[in-house]
Amino acid sequence: MTKLTTPAAVVDALDKLYSEAVEALSGALDLYLHKGTPPEANLRDSGAFCYPQIRLTYDPDGPPPPISRAFGKMSEAGTYISSFTRPDFFRPYLIEQLTPLMRDYDIEVVVERSSQEIPYAYVWEQGQAEGLEEISPAELARWFPSPQLADIGDEVADGELYEPYETHPLALFDGPRVDLSLKRLQHYTGTPVEHFQHYVLFTNYHRYVDAFCDWALTQIGTDSHYTSLSVPGGLEVSDVTEASRADIDAAPWRRYQMPAYHLRAPNGAGITLVNIGVGPSNAKTITDHLAVLRPQVWLMVGHCGGLRHSQSIGDYVLAHAYLREDHVLDAVLPPEIPVPALAEVQVALQEAAARVTGETGDALKRRLRTGTVVTTDDRNWELRFTASARRFNKSRAIAIDMESATIAANGYRLRVPYGVLLCVSDKPLHGEIKLPGAANRFYERAIGEHIRIGIETLEMLAADKGAKLHSRKLRAFDEPPFR
Repeated sequence: MTKLTTPAAVVDALDKLYSEAVEALSGALDLYLHKGTPPEANLRDSGAFCYPQIRLTYDPDGPPPPISRAFGKMSEAGTYISSFTRPDFFRPYLIEQLTPLMRDYDIEVVVERSSQEIPYAYVWEQGQAEGLEEISPAELARWFPSPQLADIGDEVADGELYEPYETHPLALFDGPRVDLSLKRLQHYTGTPVEHFQHYVLFTNYHRYVDAFCDWALTQIGTDSHYTSLSVPGGLEVSDVTEASRADIDAAPWRRYQMPAYHLRAPNGAGITLVNIGVGPSNAKTITDHLAVLRPQVWLMVGHCGGLRHSQSIGDYVLAHAYLREDHVLDAVLPPEIPVPALAEVQVALQEAAARVTGETGDALKRRLRTGTVVTTDDRNWELRFTASARRFNKSRAIAIDMESATIAANGYRLRVPYGVLLCVSDKPLHGEIKLPGAANRFYERAIGEHIRIGIETLEMLAADKGAKLHSRKLRAFDEPPFR
């Protein structure tokens, strides 16, 4: 093993080992499928199918220097190891992480084969897989590495402390965990993982998608940095015509549980919108998997019920705290753990609201209220309001929805900056229950403005390439060096 001295050399070495492993595994699968010849035992014993890994050794003469940045720093001496997948795809991220470490610390970095084998399902291309479904998974697992749930987990992200004198993880997610999420993202959203951008919006209504696509088409082919709009089912619009909007509507987005729309820009600096639908389960599912892409920030822009008499339909709620009644993360992030508001995101959301609405001062305050949002897992919470009223009252909550706390809490848990701006669509405690006629009037007036505030916020945060986003609030004291 040769000591590597530049981030580019590290990623090149990762890519070489990964490509060799994928080629060996794909070739063995092809041989087995078409000729029935299983791989030789010594092929697997030699590690030919294994992910590459980085082994970073830090052995300073004294204590680590007190560097205050949020990531790319060493908190203690030791050996740090993580396996990686798709080094070609993650190259910009890997170089971003390695650069400050290799610049500011006297470390030794080597790239080697890990002991974790790449499951066959993660390298087998659909075009090659004809006939594969005729072979039982149990039969394939006799000869090839297959996905094993015991090997996939979030123990590092969830703060499981490491035993003394063991090696430390270099990154939050290893190769098998990332590969699982890359496949799941494509399955749920109907778009290639390569099209996801670093700045992400979540919504819970398709009408927000319509407004986003309408605006996105006005940006392509102008002097903006956006180059194309990718939508579910394989359609990508780079030259806008009169038929573009109809083509988007005709795309098979209904086949996918959480369709995604990517307004692409160079280096992933564009905006991704995901319609996560309703409920905390979907919110957790998509953020669990999106986190492996290490986005710069994600924001929720959706509807909520206003809980205060002074609110009006179409007003905005800027969440700064959450009453977590969603329950989907309780086992890994107990409800008593605070989820802090991130100042950089909060300020950007408020400034974007002022720019888009044209309102400032008291006028803006009347329409945009900051406070606690309740997130519930029961869409019919109104039917048990008497059991919840006291808790809502103690929390001083001003709005209720089904996704926001989950989006924020999983951002906190997985170290992705987050924010929530909701729009009041009904006031269930004050006789304004969501009904079809009222909902249509609300949609017509509020949707376009709301999504534009989300877009404006992301563009403001992207102006410095996300440099201000990565707060130390999201980092634990025993954090891996990689963001």
